[in-house]
Amino acid sequence: MPEAPLPARSIGWGIVGYGWVARDYAAPAILAAGHAVRAVCDPTPAARDAARTAHPAAALHEGLATMLAEPEVEAIYVATPNHLHRAAVEAIAAAGKAVLCEKPMAATLEDAEAMVAAVEGAGILYGTAFDQRHHPAHGAVRAALRGGLIGTPTAIRIAYACWLGADWTVTGEGDNWRADPARAGGGALMDLAPHGLDLAEYLLGEPIETIAALTQRRVQSYAVDDGALLIGRTSGGVLVQLHVAYNCPDALPRRRLEVLGSAGQILAENTMGQDAGGRVTHTDAAGRSAPLEVPEADASPFARQMAAFGRALSTGDRAEFSAARDLHTMRLLHRAYAEDPACR
Repeated sequence: MPEAPLPARSIGWGIVGYGWVARDYAAPAILAAGHAVRAVCDPTPAARDAARTAHPAAALHEGLATMLAEPEVEAIYVATPNHLHRAAVEAIAAAGKAVLCEKPMAATLEDAEAMVAAVEGAGILYGTAFDQRHHPAHGAVRAALRGGLIGTPTAIRIAYACWLGADWTVTGEGDNWRADPARAGGGALMDLAPHGLDLAEYLLGEPIETIAALTQRRVQSYAVDDGALLIGRTSGGVLVQLHVAYNCPDALPRRRLEVLGSAGQILAENTMGQDAGGRVTHTDAAGRSAPLEVPEADASPFARQMAAFGRALSTGDRAEFSAARDLHTMRLLHRAYAEDPACR
């Protein structure tokens, strides 16, 4: 799938929460998409210092209220800890600005539902930052499935894992909030499974209706799950299987996407994640394998996401972003936790 053209005009962005994802991926992607970082809001002095170095023309704010008053800020990227998403999104919606919020939507389903009510009530453009939808390899897989390359899709299997120790820290972020159930809302399942659930629906073009999960606290010492297996079924009957983990050493093979069909298989290796690249292979029903062509293979999924959001804001075509769809994903996560005996 060729990379979509850049929007007709530059969008002025604000960033709330200048941690490593915003600093290393989102902010550079905003610039790569032809937009501008106009303001950064973070209560941490070290984070504001980093933002000042990277974006000397951007206004720096300790609190959100003053940033919302910036007239040049049209869209805001929220990358705070999960439990702070609701307050930020509600304030942004009240100010009438567009918002792209990191996944998961919130630490709780109640907060996510309140966020959707706020953005729909305000009529603003809202998106959850499911950057895997914008990875060029995944776009190529989706096009191949729609073209019937592997016949009738029957199953998707995703492995998306990493190592997240209790002592993991990044400069400017303080302690490891992802291991705190109050701030994160959960562990590996809450953090990593949203990408896989959303990606499966994107590739297949149909929602997951049934979901179940088993979590584990097997290796890491913290109070959230460090691994989970999820199984689901889409409205059309495709089976979905996800393995997510915080207990997998990063040197191991840990990012794999398989789509099985009645006439073949597509395998994507090392495409799940923030960066472009990876390898995609098609195997037909006779067992013959060949690389699957990926147009614009080196394009950053983050930059493609920011460009798509900018187009939606400048053109008014919001088809690529949906608060209701993202709330559906959040409800799947809630059900997965609720139905796991270990979490009751």
